[in-house]
Amino acid sequence: MYAWTLILLLLALMALAYHFGRRRAVAGAGGVAQIKTLHSLPAYYGLYAALWAGIPAVLLMGLWIGAQDQIITSLVTASLPTELVEGQSAGRVGLLVNDIKNLATGNIVSTSVTPEIQAAADQYLRLERLSDRAMWLAVLALAVGGMAFAWRRTEPRMRARNRVESIVMVIMIVFSSIAIMTTLGIVLSVLFESLLFFQRVSPLEFFFGVDWSPQIALRADQVGASGAFGAVPLFSGTLMVSVIAMLVAVPIGLMSAIYLSEYAPRNVRAVAKPVIEVLAGIPTVVYGFFAALTVAPLVRDLGAAIGLEVASESALAAGMVMGIMIIPFVSSLSDDVINAVPQSMRDGSYALGATQSETIRRVIVPAALPGIVGGILLAVSRAIGETMIVVMAAGLAANLTANPLDSVTTVTVQIVTLLTGDQEFDSAKTLAAFALGLTLFLVTLTLNVIALSIVRKYREQYE
Repeated sequence: MYAWTLILLLLALMALAYHFGRRRAVAGAGGVAQIKTLHSLPAYYGLYAALWAGIPAVLLMGLWIGAQDQIITSLVTASLPTELVEGQSAGRVGLLVNDIKNLATGNIVSTSVTPEIQAAADQYLRLERLSDRAMWLAVLALAVGGMAFAWRRTEPRMRARNRVESIVMVIMIVFSSIAIMTTLGIVLSVLFESLLFFQRVSPLEFFFGVDWSPQIALRADQVGASGAFGAVPLFSGTLMVSVIAMLVAVPIGLMSAIYLSEYAPRNVRAVAKPVIEVLAGIPTVVYGFFAALTVAPLVRDLGAAIGLEVASESALAAGMVMGIMIIPFVSSLSDDVINAVPQSMRDGSYALGATQSETIRRVIVPAALPGIVGGILLAVSRAIGETMIVVMAAGLAANLTANPLDSVTTVTVQIVTLLTGDQEFDSAKTLAAFALGLTLFLVTLTLNVIALSIVRKYREQYE
C-alpha cells in the first residue's frame, strides 16, 4: 500500500469535511437566507472541519512512517538466532540486518541466504505489511474522528474565522521554524566538524599558510604525503576568479538593465529580457564545456599571438565564462528595481531641465541602488559558489599567483575534491572541507551584512 494513495484519501476526506462543515453551518443558521447570522463566512466553517480532518491524520502518518522502520528492525534483530549475532560487532550486525531488508524487498544480498536469514526476511516483510495496514486504519480513523469533532463543534456562534486563522498561523510558524532550524543545523554541523579540524591543524597554518597539499601519510615510511593545509592559494584563486567574473557581469548586466528599462522600445524589451534570462537556465556543466573547449583555447591563442604565456586552464577563461553566466542575476534584478523607481522622480528631474542621461545618473540609479547592490551581491555569492566551470576551465592546482593567465583553483572545487569517493571523517584531509565551507559561509555572511548597511543607508535617503 503506497503512502501516496493514503494521502489522496486524506485529501478526499478533507474535501468531504469541508463540504459537510460548510453545509452544517448554513443549516444551523436557518438556510442560505440567514447566513448573515453566522459569525464567519460559511467557507471558514468548512475549512475548520477540513483542517481537523487533515492535520492530525497527516501528523500521525508522518510519525508512523518515521518510526516504523526502526521499530520493525529492532523486532527482527531481537528475534534473530543467538549464533548469528553473538560476539559480532555492531557493524557486522548492521550488515546482516541490511541483507535481511534487501532479501525482503527483492534486492541483492551480500551473503548466502540461510534458512535463518530467510525466516528473518519473511518476518520483516510480514511486520511491514502489518504496520502498513495498521497505519491506514489509524490514520483514516483519526481523520474521520477529526471530522466528527469539527462537526459537533460547528454552530452559528462559533468563531470559525478566528480559529482557522489561528491554525494557519501556527502552521506558518512551524514551517518557518523548520527553515530556521535547518539553517541552524547546517551551520552547527559545519562548525563542529571545523572545530575537529582545527584541533588537528593550527588555524594560523590554515588561514595564513601558502602551501595546500591535503594528503596525509597512511604509513610512517610513506613519502610525499605529510599534508599541508595552507588555504591562502584557495582564497586567492576564489577571489581572482570572482573578481574577473564580476568585471564581466556587472558592467554588462547593469548597462543592459538601464537600456532595457529606460531606452529600449517595448517590443525590443519583450524579446531581449527573456533572451538574457535564458542564460540563467543553462546548466553550469554546459558553461564548463564552453569554457574548456572554446574560451580557454581562444584566450591561449590570443595570448600567444601577443607574446604572452597562457596556461591551458586559466583563471581568466573561467572568470569570463562565469561572468557571462551571472549576467542575468545583475541584469534582471537591476531592471526590476529601476522600473520600480517612481515615475514622479523622473518627471521632477525632467522638469528641472535635466537630460535623460543626467536623470539616470543622478536620480534613477541612486534611488535604485539598494536593489542593484542586492543583485550584485547575489551575483557575487553565485560566483563564489560556482564549481563546475572552475573545474573544467581553471584546473585543480592550488597556485598562489596574481597572474590571471595561470591555472588556479577555488574553495568550492577543493571541497568537492576532498569529499569525493569513500572518505573517513576522522582525518584532517576530509575535515578540511568543512573548514573551507565554514570560511566560505562567513565570507558570504560578511558580504550580506555590508550589503544590508548600504541598502539601509540609501533607503533612508530616498524614501
